Amino acid sequence: MTTYSLDNLQPQPGSRRRKTRKGRGIAAGQGASCGFGMRGQKSRSGRPTRPGFEGGQMPLYRRVPKLKHFPLVNPKEFTIINVSKLADLKSGSTVSMDSLVKQGLVTSPKHPLKVLGNGELAVTLTVQAAAFTTSAREKIEAAGGTCEITG
Repeated sequence: MTTYSLDNLQPQPGSRRRKTRKGRGIAAGQGASCGFGMRGQKSRSGRPTRPGFEGGQMPLYRRVPKLKHFPLVNPKEFTIINVSKLADLKSGSTVSMDSLVKQGLVTSPKHPLKVLGNGELAVTLTVQAAAFTTSAREKIEAAGGTCEITG
């Protein structure tokens, strides 16, 4: 068993094959067409096609949307209301989608309710909604109210 160091490293016998010399006659094994066949796009010199070329079909990298601003597949949609609209309500009342529709603050209750934090609130309310922004939750709880998340 031989010990190897950087000054006597060699590849193992048979691990490196000689490069085939193309176009050097039929006896060399890769004469004339050099293993590229007869004619056609892939037999020509140079790279046959550029990377990503799909034979004229619109390539994948041009078919997919790039970067930002392409639409979400299943976006979450909410009916929104700001805290400033809730400031006019009676103190101690419970605010839900139904109560907001009855009072006329929400006109199209298509999606779940989300409370946004624009404006100020001074009355104590129990707010039932599907989602709250962080600022809306802070303002409702600072006024002495509670936030309940509905399913």
